[in-house]
Order: sequence, then structure tokens, then C-alpha cells
Amino acid sequence: MSSTGLHEARSPEQVAALVSNRGEERKTSVPRPPRVRRSGQLDAGPFGADVASFRLHLAAENKAVGTVRIYTDAVRWFAAAHLLKETGKSRWEQVEAADVRQWLVYLLGLYSEAYACQQYRFLEQFFRWLALEEDLPSPMAKLRPPKVAGKPVPFFSSVELSKLGRCCRGNSFEDRRDAVVLAIFLATGIRVSELAAIRYCSDDPHGGDVDLEAREIRVRGKGGRDRTVKISHEAARRLDRYLRVRSRHELAYRPGLWLGAGNRGPLDRSGIYQLVVRRGERCGVPLYPHRFRHHFSHTWLERGGAEGDLMELNGWISPQMLTRYGDSARGARARRSYDRVMSGLP
Repeated sequence: MSSTGLHEARSPEQVAALVSNRGEERKTSVPRPPRVRRSGQLDAGPFGADVASFRLHLAAENKAVGTVRIYTDAVRWFAAAHLLKETGKSRWEQVEAADVRQWLVYLLGLYSEAYACQQYRFLEQFFRWLALEEDLPSPMAKLRPPKVAGKPVPFFSSVELSKLGRCCRGNSFEDRRDAVVLAIFLATGIRVSELAAIRYCSDDPHGGDVDLEAREIRVRGKGGRDRTVKISHEAARRLDRYLRVRSRHELAYRPGLWLGAGNRGPLDRSGIYQLVVRRGERCGVPLYPHRFRHHFSHTWLERGGAEGDLMELNGWISPQMLTRYGDSARGARARRSYDRVMSGLP
């Protein structure tokens, strides 16, 4: 029996308990990418041609490469793992709302509500496009996305920050590089893909993305949109220490800022991710790149930073993300005010 079949045998109460238990585990462990990321191994069969056309449509709209990939991966996964494997259907016009519901129930049994909701949104975009292209009714027209329960923003505690500050002590190339990677993440909250793409030109200080004197870094965000972020004095100091040791690297002429130890080439997005997780394991802090983004956004709003400025620094176009961090910051300010307001209670 397939994994989908096994899941559908569960009662709604069992599914809810499973999702809840997994949610509790994620609070104390480093999140990992979803286990099923094998689009290259999934054969969408007769659905594949339309998935390829959808990819072309997204690329023509100048969507970021990563965005195009996750949207099309979601559609291909649904087609290969559910439509072909579980229903035997071979044409999009055969797809019904019940198929999408069954797929969502399967996802909710294995992943978080937020992840299932993301997959819903990706499929929704595809069927919306298909409806316009082929004049077909969308099977999702009357569906609603899974409800996502609000969860606390996972920012760092003061104890965790102290541990992070001590975890990269040393003068080796790897120590200096890792120290500034963590410091820039903490100071800016930029995405891991943005940090991995930073360029540096040793012969021309203005030829790359780093302006150490101004404490500014130019990053390329989603959709190829450039923006400039500021870094702290501590991050600038650590960056300067890394650049000095980087200048003696065999591949110092390469434009990628983050070079590998042992004269290896520049680190890509995956290399940066592994670096962060590895350092977290060493210092005993559950660590992953996006947690720095959570911490930066929460701290900015908690300290009274303007919401519009945060949108600019984070590269957000929609203010939707502000709601979650705004709630988190208000809660922190309220707790901080408790003793001042309620002092003198009997």
C-alpha cells in the first residue's frame, strides 16, 4: 500500500495529533527541508507538458529562479504522487476538488500546516493559469487553504546570543569566515541565497557588493531586485578580519565572497546552510539561516523601528509579513512593561 493510502486510513483525530506532535518536535530541533524534494526523480507523465508551460509562464513574468522551481515542483509532485499513482487520471480536466482535498490531507499528516498551505497556494496559482490558458474550470475555485495556527516567532534568547558570540572564536580561515557569516545574518536578516550571492573584488573596493567603510552590502533579492542593507560595527569588524585572511586564499581572485577552507572554491547556498547548522550544533543552539531573519524582524519592531523601513531592509513588497512579526513584537513589549505597570501589587 502506498504512503498516501496509509495516511488516508487515519482518522481526522489521528491526523491532528500527528501534526501537533510534529509541531512540538520542530520547536526544539533544527528544521530540515521537506523530505520529498525529488522533482528530478518524479515523472509527471502526461501532465509534464503543461507543467513545463507553466514554468515558461512564470519565467516570462520574471519570477525568481527559486520561485519558479518551488511552484513547478509542487505541481509535478501533486501530478506524479497523487494523480498518476493514486487515481490513474491522465488529463487536467479530470482533476476534481476531491483530489486536491485528498492531497492536502496527505500533506497535513506529514508536514506542518504552514507547509501544506504553501503547497495549496502553489497549486492554486497553477490551476488559475491553466483556467485562463485552456478555458478549463479550476478544481480549486471553491476550496479554502488549510488553516494555519499562529506560532511564536523563533527569535534568539540572550543566552543563545551569548553562545553564538563565542562559537567562532579563533584565527583560522574557517573561524573568521563563519564568524562573519553569523554576524551578517544577525545584523541584517538577509536570506541565505542573498548572502551566498555577495560578490567581492579585492582589486576594486567599489567593484563588488561590499562597502566596508560605509558598512553597507548590496544584495540581490527575489525577482532580481537589488537593495542595500546596513551592517553593525561588530559585523564590519568581523568582515574586515575575514577579508584579511581571504586575501591569502589561493582563489582570492574569485568574485564569490565566501571561499571554502583549504583553498576550495566559493560556497553556494547549500554550503552556507550547512555552515550555519554545523556551527549551531557545536554551540548548542538550534540554528538555521531563516531563524536570523525571524530574529532581526522581531527585534526591529520590538525596538520601535518603522514598519516601512523593515520592508525595505527585508526586501518585502507585500506588508503581509509585518502582521506576524508585529504581533510578536507587541507581545514582547507588553511583557517588558509588566513590572513597571503592575509594581506594588499585593
